[in-house]
Amino acid sequence: MFEDFLNAIQNFRRNKTRTFLSLLGVIIGVASVIVITSMGSSSTQQIKDTFGSCGLDVVSISSGFMRKSRNAISINFNESFRENLFDSIKNIKQIWYKNSMSSTISFGETSSTVNCTAVETGYLEMYGLELSYGHFFNVTDNEEGTQKIILGSTIAEALFPAGDGEGKHVIVTSSNISFNFEVIGVLKEQSSGMESSTNSAYIPRGFYAKKISPNPNAQNVMVQATSPEKASVLVEILTNYCQSLTGTAYSVNVMSMQTMIDQMNSIATTMSVMLSAIAAISLLVGGIGIMNIMIVTVTERRQEIGIRKALGASPANIRRQFLVESAAITVIGGLMGIFLGIVVSVAIEYVRSLNYIVSWEACIISFIFSVFVGIFFGLNPAARAAKLDPVLALAGE
Repeated sequence: MFEDFLNAIQNFRRNKTRTFLSLLGVIIGVASVIVITSMGSSSTQQIKDTFGSCGLDVVSISSGFMRKSRNAISINFNESFRENLFDSIKNIKQIWYKNSMSSTISFGETSSTVNCTAVETGYLEMYGLELSYGHFFNVTDNEEGTQKIILGSTIAEALFPAGDGEGKHVIVTSSNISFNFEVIGVLKEQSSGMESSTNSAYIPRGFYAKKISPNPNAQNVMVQATSPEKASVLVEILTNYCQSLTGTAYSVNVMSMQTMIDQMNSIATTMSVMLSAIAAISLLVGGIGIMNIMIVTVTERRQEIGIRKALGASPANIRRQFLVESAAITVIGGLMGIFLGIVVSVAIEYVRSLNYIVSWEACIISFIFSVFVGIFFGLNPAARAAKLDPVLALAGE
């Protein structure tokens, strides 16, 4: 068989133009599959990087809308709801309450409008947010409702360009009521789950409950699961639980970043498979081209076939010779296609500023498929060569 492969290489060298045209369809098909799958993998990784690795174990519950029903009951996110949630549902690690308000933060003559969020102690650390300088809220800040604030990176840069905001006092105005807050920390610029550390500000929820809205119900309930995998399961469980409390559907909105990422991954995978299937059609077209060229090759080499048969070559030997030649075209084309696909993927993702992720699984599958195409479409020409009568072949008829 190795000798048949070497003979195939020599035949390719004698017919370079024909060989190149035979290779072209295979190269394009394999390269297209690799480019599509690699771009899909890189885009998926970019989505994960955008959301961050922390916060994937968190499920958010917020108010939805109530359908008019005699049996419908409104749901309040109070301490009783938190206790019942812990007692009724498994795989819950922690439950966090938070409230948000639109505010204007001022320092000197500079002011900025932000979404100010009242959070409980440990909430920011749970999301994996980090500080450029300063420190997070402690238990006392939340229990006593201290007037302290942590700023996002963009807000801090606008108010304190020199990076010396810690210990300074800012004025926070909401609903025409102003409060004086001490800046105790500034967050690094990052994104983690459903929290962004750029254009945001955080205050103790204890202060919100005492000074802004006494004994408030939470606007958002953040349920931390025991693992990111459990978060996807909790979404459905919490939805059913809240629906059983209210007696109506869509009374709450329940979502998690892990579920959203899973859905986007599913969509990206489906699109990659569909586009790869379309790209694989070019491999089939290339296979048809290989079959046509191999039929022409058999016709041109009738005397060579006749001589080999006259010298004792069996039909199986002749069939193997042309099958190896057909497979060799797709092997070479597949390897060239893999190289071209990787080069094109790197170039595209360099322009798009994405981290390149090569899909070796796609490389292997597309290569094996290309070889299969070569063998499949080489069967007919090989069978024709094996059936040739040596007398007629030598006569050139």
